[in-house]
Amino acid sequence: MTTPTTRLDRPYSAPSAVAVSWEQAEAVLRDAELSWISTVRPDGGPHVTPLVAVWLDGALYFHTGAQEQKYANLRANPRVVLTTGAATWDHGIDVVVEGEAVPATDEAILTRLAAAFATKWDGRWRLSARDGHLVNADMGGVSEAFEVRPTRAYAHTKGEPFSQTTYTF
Repeated sequence: MTTPTTRLDRPYSAPSAVAVSWEQAEAVLRDAELSWISTVRPDGGPHVTPLVAVWLDGALYFHTGAQEQKYANLRANPRVVLTTGAATWDHGIDVVVEGEAVPATDEAILTRLAAAFATKWDGRWRLSARDGHLVNADMGGVSEAFEVRPTRAYAHTKGEPFSQTTYTF
């Protein structure tokens, strides 16, 4: 992954604010326990739902069942927004990632993803890679994995000094 162009958005930042480094934004993505994905329904309406995402090799990965609404939405329109951060007013950093959700079916990537997901939620998900899918050992369900490489991202710091940073890839 190339390092993005980073710009502090002055109209939306305190006079004393500095840009959030991409390394700081990556740390928020990597450490997030929960993210929110926004997709577009086939009829054009919005759909937002929480999910667990993994930051790996410069991309966000998530998985979903083929019967879920977000999966139907992605088949019609792969453009997504993933957000994470802190639901607080005066501290923390929120990060927003825009990109396209591309199916991840490579067995080597899926094996690494299964290991990465095992570190989320105290290891409650025991996934394995099989035939281009992720399989949940406890529930027996099959999931489709997706990769989102950022095309644009934003970091919003809260409290003093508040700021907005834009990253362009």
